[in-house]
Amino acid sequence: MIKPDLNLEIPAELGALHFVGIGGSGMSGIARLFLDAGHRVTGSDRSESAAVQELRAAGAEVWIGHDAAQVGSDVDALVVTGALWADNPEYQEALRRGIPVLHRAHALAFLVRGTRLIAVSGAHGKSTTTGMVVTALRELGADPSFVNGGVIAGYGRSSGHGSGDWWVIEADESDGSFELYDPAVVLVTNLDDDHLDHYGSAQAVEDAFVRVASRASELLVTSADDSGARTVAARATAPRSLTFGTAADADVRLVAERIDADAVITTIVVAGVEHDVRLPVAAAIAINATGAFAVLAGLGFEPAGIARGLEAFAGTGRRFEHHATVAGVRVYDDYAHHPTEVVAALETARSVVGAGRVIAVHQPHLYSRTQAMAGEFAEAYERLADHTVVLDVYGAREDPIPGVTGALVAERFRDASRVDYLPDWQAAADRVGEIARPGDLVMTLSCGDVYRIIPQLVAALEP
Repeated sequence: MIKPDLNLEIPAELGALHFVGIGGSGMSGIARLFLDAGHRVTGSDRSESAAVQELRAAGAEVWIGHDAAQVGSDVDALVVTGALWADNPEYQEALRRGIPVLHRAHALAFLVRGTRLIAVSGAHGKSTTTGMVVTALRELGADPSFVNGGVIAGYGRSSGHGSGDWWVIEADESDGSFELYDPAVVLVTNLDDDHLDHYGSAQAVEDAFVRVASRASELLVTSADDSGARTVAARATAPRSLTFGTAADADVRLVAERIDADAVITTIVVAGVEHDVRLPVAAAIAINATGAFAVLAGLGFEPAGIARGLEAFAGTGRRFEHHATVAGVRVYDDYAHHPTEVVAALETARSVVGAGRVIAVHQPHLYSRTQAMAGEFAEAYERLADHTVVLDVYGAREDPIPGVTGALVAERFRDASRVDYLPDWQAAADRVGEIARPGDLVMTLSCGDVYRIIPQLVAALEP
């Protein structure tokens, strides 16, 4: 795993860029923006994907597989992610030739420098909240440029250039790279004891968020419900601040939410006036809508217009995303990969499943997280899902840890009859097909590649 050098000086000019892992959700969006800005873009990825095909159609030259020869003679910088291994041949070729190696956040910082930047940060809820801010700003006529960690359903893209002054980005804290930006506005959704493989301690996580929050030149918006966010707000220095949440002292307060047919109506109070926001169930994470509302209200937009703007948000890719309904069984996918996110995803599933059951397919993400949080995952699934199928660990940037497999999660269930550990994906899909019945909801959960099992699930569910 490559850790970004936060002190690296970003080149003043960039012409041709080569992206290693160009098909990733964050990398593909940034690569697309460079293409839109007239840069030559090449890249490589380990497999074909819709993102790779779209980049080719937009003018990028993309290879499948990694080879030093793919780093062209005209490349001005190599763009990488923290998930890249140091022995990658394209990375090694850049080092050999003295080509600057930029973390993807460096590349994004190059694009957003000198702009009015809204940075959405936090342990959970960043992509949805970013999508909400972008959508509402567009509906309000501000037309921002944006980079999100997931596809915004209404636009079919994770990034885009707008004609307005604003940029909106999902600012990733996982490797500290969110400290590279100079934001006008910072939103902090929440803090959690995650990514300790990078930070080493919960205190170091908090300190990083305080530094980012203190960089806000115009406005800091923080959760009034989350203890970590409250601490950040108390420690940070910003010219102006607002809070949001269900807490009685929140400046922008979530007071109610109710399901009405196929939508969730969220009631938000600003300056003593109630505003209803109607969102489709797949997009209805009320607390995220409240945070987005606070950002826009803090920037001076009229509350009734904000409410209408938020109602245009249709969801974010891999966030409670519906894929199919087969024999009366609905199949969803969600990016949840931390116990807090799993709870939120399963609570959403329970709110819409009615008399049916929730069947979860869990792919543990990272060996270190699985080792540290197996019990918390098991508790969440056993409490909120009717049955859980556990796959093996998606290691991403980590080497395997001896003895750490998906079995660690399954073994922590108190009722062993409600869980299966099935590392073979076909066996897992067949098991779901055996137990699912009309009215049930099946959901895959992980930020790994668990979505790739969905065709097998669909086939197993077919009568």
